[in-house]
Amino acid sequence: MKIGFIGLGIMGRPMALNLLTAGHEVRVWARRPESMAPLLEAGAQAGESPAALGGWAELVISMVADAPDVRQVLLGEQGVARTPRSGLVAVDMSTIAPAAARAIGTDLAAAGVDFVDAPVSGGEAGAIAGTLSIMAGGSEAAFARALPAFEAMGKNIVHVGGMGAGQVAKAANQVVTGMGVLAVAEAFNFARCSGVDPAKVREALLGGFAYSRILENHGQRMLDRNFKPGFKAWMHQKDMNIVMETAFELGLALPGSATAAQMFNALVGQGMGEEDSIALLKLLEQLSRA
Repeated sequence: MKIGFIGLGIMGRPMALNLLTAGHEVRVWARRPESMAPLLEAGAQAGESPAALGGWAELVISMVADAPDVRQVLLGEQGVARTPRSGLVAVDMSTIAPAAARAIGTDLAAAGVDFVDAPVSGGEAGAIAGTLSIMAGGSEAAFARALPAFEAMGKNIVHVGGMGAGQVAKAANQVVTGMGVLAVAEAFNFARCSGVDPAKVREALLGGFAYSRILENHGQRMLDRNFKPGFKAWMHQKDMNIVMETAFELGLALPGSATAAQMFNALVGQGMGEEDSIALLKLLEQLSRA
């Protein structure tokens, strides 16, 4: 399959590499040309612009920071939809608001381009291993055309529903992971301040109903003091803001999400936005003064 890929950051670069490994013909584009170098060395070709990718590819994937970036690369003056190839499917794998995904999909449809919103979970490790969880929204036909690409990048691939449904699922994912990271950080800080070894507490909790992959994986990284970003704190802050904005639109009470969102706000405000989201542990330690 001819696939264009836009956005070659922590997640996008290994995802595009996995498409190459699976045998797809890949052309890439990024705002910073140096970001394309590893892909070009691996056998990808460079696209002149998003518009050029849209005129060549059967499928164009975007993996960028937020909704304005998605709109720019897909619908801007040099966007994918400028002169699209007939039958083109645009797949956005970024995390943006469900309402923004629906609006972008509607505008793409007017330009003759099918749209699938397909955010992912699994972090950098999942992107490298090709084991991402992919949550897709869009028509059955568009999803089917994108599926071969999804299978090269992920393992748990679910067609959730119509346009925007993938982003709803991702927002729900961030509710669970945001509160989960905060819960583990609070538990470890509670143990430490009580004079008990957090590593032993984690070992005990792993054998009971408190077990979770967050406790197992992120908890170990907290114990190792490994705050190298697999998923940056400012990105989790952005995602929790999407959750709260959507809750406001729907008139929903999400008290746990609101607390987690405020903690990520504080984490970024304390200058730790470029660290992994598990740096919430450091923030709680600062607040505890112990």
